[in-house]
Amino acid sequence: MARRVLLVCGILSSLLYVAMNVVVPMRWEGYSSLAQTVSELSAIAAPTRSLWVSLAIPYTLLVAAFGVGVCQSADQNRRLRIAGGLLIAYGVVGAGWLFAPMHLREALAAGGSTLSDTMHIVFAMVTVAIMLLAIGFSAAALGQRFRLYSIGSMVILAACGALTVPDALRMQANLPTPWVGLWERINIGVFLLWVVALAVAVWPPGHAEPHLQSLSSSPTPAIPGRPQR
Repeated sequence: MARRVLLVCGILSSLLYVAMNVVVPMRWEGYSSLAQTVSELSAIAAPTRSLWVSLAIPYTLLVAAFGVGVCQSADQNRRLRIAGGLLIAYGVVGAGWLFAPMHLREALAAGGSTLSDTMHIVFAMVTVAIMLLAIGFSAAALGQRFRLYSIGSMVILAACGALTVPDALRMQANLPTPWVGLWERINIGVFLLWVVALAVAVWPPGHAEPHLQSLSSSPTPAIPGRPQR
């Protein structure tokens, strides 16, 4: 039961993050989910920073708890245990990321970048690396169907990640970035859905009823004239 609760935390974390991306932007008049990044919601001086941080903390805790559940589901599967450890690290890094916010575009364009902006980029790179490693180790640990699904997820993550690179420079110059929010949210959605798929893939099987277990474990009665196997 404890392991199932921990695995449910992964599903809840994805649902919470989706809710955050729906509710929080409503508190910022003029914010565009297509043209602006998620990080801007928690930027210094952003009107949504306090709300985003208050919701992001339980999200990171849920992801870390899910990682513990994946580790408990690994048994002798070393690759799956590593994937669980990486998900725990993902939650820890995510919590640290909240204390290294970026500045708003206007401040960046005016030369207001500080160490916090640099650390924000570092945390972003580490987070992406942890995500890809967790997906890769899980793909190697589980069956072919989940492996193919994970590979497809990584291809989408790489493609949409590449599309956001040119917009990163434009954002620092406070230039229009009409699609950066879309590409980023596709990547986020792919990862959130993958977390749910992993929770389902490692979900512990149910136990048979006692009378069914006794029937399945009882020896087959011998039939005269038929050789026993």
